[in-house]
Amino acid sequence: MAAVVQFESVDSIAMVTIDRPQQLNAIDGSVLRQLDAALDRIESDDEIRAFVVAGEGRAFCAGADLTELSSLANGAAFRAWIREFTDVLDRLERCSKPSVAAVDGAALGGGLEIVLACDLRVVSSSARLGFPEIKLGMLPGGGGTQRILRQVPRAVAKQLLLTGEPLSAEDAYRIGLVNAVVAPGEVVATARAFAESLAAAPASALAVAKQLVDDGATMPLGAAITLERESVSHLFDTADARARITAFVEKRSAPG
Repeated sequence: MAAVVQFESVDSIAMVTIDRPQQLNAIDGSVLRQLDAALDRIESDDEIRAFVVAGEGRAFCAGADLTELSSLANGAAFRAWIREFTDVLDRLERCSKPSVAAVDGAALGGGLEIVLACDLRVVSSSARLGFPEIKLGMLPGGGGTQRILRQVPRAVAKQLLLTGEPLSAEDAYRIGLVNAVVAPGEVVATARAFAESLAAAPASALAVAKQLVDDGATMPLGAAITLERESVSHLFDTADARARITAFVEKRSAPG
């Protein structure tokens, strides 16, 4: 099978790059299976502390490969395809290790769905983020309609879904959809710097922080606060937290 997702791990940071530049990194079955395999490697390698998701060439990802989708026989076949895509994005979002999307160029349709499943997002000033599916009589099916409304105002989510028109990088930053806008060509380096900062933090606390934000966002406030209290109490009992608190009190360097 040809490599359509490149994987590299250096100094505790993994780079996962969709590599179909001639197809603007459109998502087909091979991309899904290789993204899933990359997540296997990330989750099983204790040396990896954070990872970056990027796209090769002039687009991050233009969405699903319509040539492949048009060959599907019926709705049942499409349902199986979209389930596979959703499962991969759920794994990406739920990975205990933090992820940073490095978006240079367009992130459209399924490409934006990948971005939404990442924890932090760095985009180039020329990036465009949107859901054009409505123009084909379709809608995002990889969790996009639900993740977007949990991350931007409802009116903005409806604008993206109903009009199919993308947001500029500046507008995406203004509404809090992305964490940084940088010059084209600086996206991967900036995303890697974010990942290195995350990798320096305690892994257990990072995993709990992700869980509290992702799960708490859909829970009643009282239940979410209870989850927070129990989670931080568990962290307090870990050897890592005890050692770091003691080092701080004694004005020593925290353990690595």
